[in-house]
Amino acid sequence: MVAKHARLHDVCALLAALIVIGLDQWTKALVVENLSPPGSKPDISLLGPYLVVQYIQNNGAAFSLFANSTLLIILISAAIAVVVYMYARMINTGPAIYKIILGLIVGGAVGNLVDRARHSGYVVDFLAFRIPQINYRFAIFNVADAFISVSVILLFFLVLLGGWRQNEGEQKTAEQQQTEVVKK
Repeated sequence: MVAKHARLHDVCALLAALIVIGLDQWTKALVVENLSPPGSKPDISLLGPYLVVQYIQNNGAAFSLFANSTLLIILISAAIAVVVYMYARMINTGPAIYKIILGLIVGGAVGNLVDRARHSGYVVDFLAFRIPQINYRFAIFNVADAFISVSVILLFFLVLLGGWRQNEGEQKTAEQQQTEVVKK
């Protein structure tokens, strides 16, 4: 029974990864098609001045880290995707949500790898978050970056809460065993 659930969870994780890759590549294609070359067209407002579409070509990693280190970024991204995939394959118990979240992370990593292969080492970034009242501008990112970041944060909280609940469950089990011993 565990093997059937594990396979179903694997399929869900793969489907999540494919959806992220597809959505990421589709949005990037729309941006390139409609806003090329970068900086040639005005920004497009999605949420007033707070969230805008602004096309840039990012030679760095997430948030433009390691700019112009394409080979290093490709190797690190591929290694992370492989490690996360292998870890997801090893998890055969527990809620499906863990594998699905790992699938979202792999999908984001692969989406950016596809971009680097397609665009000679750069990634299309286009989502700019700003708070003009305090002159705040967050790094420009893309759908893959968003899925990776949100999924890592979600996974962190699920593991944190899951560990807390697991410890709580173990404590209840120990208390139940003590109660049974006292009753005898």
